[in-house]
Amino acid sequence: MDFLRLSGTFVLSDAIPWLRWLDLGGHERAMKNVAKELDLVFNGWLEEHKQKRKISGQVKGDDDQLDFMDVMLSILDVDGANEISTDYDADTVNKATTMALIVAGAEAPAVQMTWALALLLNNREALKKAQEELDQIIGKDRQVKESDTKNLVYLQAIIKESARLYPAGPLSLPHESTEDCMVGDYHVPAGTRLLVNLSKLHRDPKVWSDPNEFRPERFLTTHKSFDVKGHDFELIPFGSGRRMCPGMSLALKVIALTLASLLHGFEITTPTDEPVDMGETVGLTNNKATPLEVLFTPRLPAPLYE
Repeated sequence: MDFLRLSGTFVLSDAIPWLRWLDLGGHERAMKNVAKELDLVFNGWLEEHKQKRKISGQVKGDDDQLDFMDVMLSILDVDGANEISTDYDADTVNKATTMALIVAGAEAPAVQMTWALALLLNNREALKKAQEELDQIIGKDRQVKESDTKNLVYLQAIIKESARLYPAGPLSLPHESTEDCMVGDYHVPAGTRLLVNLSKLHRDPKVWSDPNEFRPERFLTTHKSFDVKGHDFELIPFGSGRRMCPGMSLALKVIALTLASLLHGFEITTPTDEPVDMGETVGLTNNKATPLEVLFTPRLPAPLYE
């Protein structure tokens, strides 16, 4: 997706603003084109939802009939009254928030799932342990349910460890300081753009023993209390605080249920006996440099796949 690739592209004019008029590499032109295309798509969705509200007269209530954009419309523009304070118009906030949720709730889980499978294929003992846990807790006479995932402690440890080693975004999304402040001994002037190097933070040898090794067991022992929800600053793949990833809850549920279903339902191997390449690409999300090739062989009774 061009949006994700361009979002992670280094643009020289960000560091040397007077070069911007040259548009070296054509990145700014490409970004503007992608922005227009995305705006057309989201505008179409937004207008469709507005028309639906006009026809049905739906504003609040009827929660079962509301999707995300409907809820945003209810919050941002009820009879012309904006319920939150913002410098942007309601349509812009709605489109931007919806796009953030789609990127965080769809792209991020796909990236994280790919890395988790790649790590397991390179660490077959961990893969075997995960399947043994699934067989013990779920059995082989039914499929995994979302309610099962909270009981799969080793699977949850795998998810945490894969997010530690390969966070979906190697850098946090940029934030900007609104006023002068001190962070430790560092003075941060107002208007400073701030990014957190998550990949570096998650491999800090002062916090993690064997930081470059895939060891899910660490989250069952030494780091058992750690979660990925922003409470432990040593592990923040989704960020932390009020402006952390808006799609975190959705992403975690999707990752846990999908990974559990794949490991429970299939024997997972590669076409060759070669280790899976763990090279990374540059972009807003941390994709594998080469596609992951996997063979799935059913391991449950045939009726469960119908």
